[in-house]
Order: sequence, then C-alpha cells, then structure tokens
Amino acid sequence: MVIEEARTVGDLTGRLSDRLRMLMPAGFRRSALTAALSEAFGGSEAPVDAAALRDIETVAQRHSRHIELRFTSSDQDQPELPGWPPPDRAEIQAKAAGFSAVRRLPGTCLVRLDSLESLSLAQPYIAAAAALAVGAPALILDLRANVGGDVATVAALAGWLLGDDSRQLCEVIYQTHRRQWWTPSLPLGTAYRGEVAVLVSNRTYSSAEALAYHLSVRGRATVIGETTRGAADHIVPVRLARRVLAFLPEGEVRDSETEDNWEQTGVIPDVVCPADEALDRVMPQSG
Repeated sequence: MVIEEARTVGDLTGRLSDRLRMLMPAGFRRSALTAALSEAFGGSEAPVDAAALRDIETVAQRHSRHIELRFTSSDQDQPELPGWPPPDRAEIQAKAAGFSAVRRLPGTCLVRLDSLESLSLAQPYIAAAAALAVGAPALILDLRANVGGDVATVAALAGWLLGDDSRQLCEVIYQTHRRQWWTPSLPLGTAYRGEVAVLVSNRTYSSAEALAYHLSVRGRATVIGETTRGAADHIVPVRLARRVLAFLPEGEVRDSETEDNWEQTGVIPDVVCPADEALDRVMPQSG
C-alpha cells in the first residue's frame, strides 16, 4: 500500500497518534503522549516542513525520547515500511561492526565501540576484542559516540563482562506480548573478570545506554562522563506520509534488577565530567 502525502501538520500528527495507539503498550505514557500531540497540533493547518517536524519531535520526546521524524525522497512512491531493513553486510564489515579502536595500553585494554551492529555480523569483532583483552587487569569500554543498535549485541557484550553464566538483563513489554533478554551462557573462564570503566557522553543513545545501564546497576562497571540522552524504548520505523519516515516506540524496557529504565533521565555517571575528559579521568597517563 502506498502512503499519501500529509496535507497539514494536523493531518500528520493525527496519523502519528493513530500509529502510537497501534504500537505502544496501553497506559499513562501513551495517553499522555497522544494527548500532548492533540493539544499542541490538533486541527493545525500549517504546512508539513522541516520546522514542523522538529516542533512535533520536541513535544513527543517529552514522553519518548526515541521518537524521530525524517523527510525522505519523494522521487517515487514508497510503500509503508513494516520494520527494519536487513543489515548491510559490506557496510558493517567496512567499519568493523563499529569497533573503531581496540588497543592494549599500559594496565588496560581500550575498546572504542561506536555502534551496536547486528550480532550475526558483530560476533567475530566481539571475539577479537575479547581475545585482545585477555590478561588485561582493566578494560575501558568507550561508548561516547555510540548511538545504539542491536539488543542481541548488547546482551552478548554484557555477557562477556557479567560472567559465564546466563543471566536476565531485562524484559521488554509490547502491546501484545513480552520478551526477555538474557546474556548467553559462555564456556567456563570466557568472561572478562577485570575492572571495567564505561565512558559515556550526551550523545550516547538507545541500546548503547542500555549496555551502560545494565552494567552499572549490577555493579559491574564504573560509568564516567556525561549523562546520556535518555532513550529507553524499543522502536520501529514507520512511514507516516510519502515523505515522512517516523521512528516510533513499540516496546517499553524493564531492567530485571531495578524494574525500571533510563527513559528521560539518561544513565547518570558515577564520575561526572565533560565527555572529552572521560578517558583522562580513568587513565590519566593516556594524555
């Protein structure tokens, strides 16, 4: 089915609210979000332009930080997207699945991870990083530029740092069902057992926040840097109009330890400092 162009801001936000009611679990957050959109934009005859999309995002993100609206090409009819496209193997391999640096430094191993790619493609790079970290007394996991990705990759990385035995990380509540996420069981002695520091910034987002949060609340890592952006919902891409693609919440995360999440609050560091000073704080000799 081809989606028509949105005629006005009121038309677009009406479509957005309808989609949110179809996707989000029922409850206060969904009701508050759709009510806020209706109050701010209901009946608006304003044109749909870039400024309007930013205004809608500003209102919506007070209730779900993950909501994003983007203009896309109108060169041809574009069908409604049912979900995420398959991962691009060549693109992911070209950037080493987001592992932009893995280095042994004096007394530590630094792993800089800028995205969380599909686990099927990221697994060899996780294994390579783990191999280089063997024997290092401390590990620095740098997520300052990481804007998220695959939850399965979060579980794999968390398992490497939390221990060989499988343990539950969280439950995601959808409108029609729930899904639990667990770390994988590992061969005895596989997990990393040294000290862990996680570096974050105000750009750290989504599943990257999840990794920092799950490690922090279990007492496994010291988090250093800036409070993260505060986007905890699981999202799905949906075409609202011919030229408007939306990323909308469909699942609400509940950490199995805290029964809470980092939505709106972000992950608050143990050591608060500007992001560009975080590495120096954990390892001053790095310069």
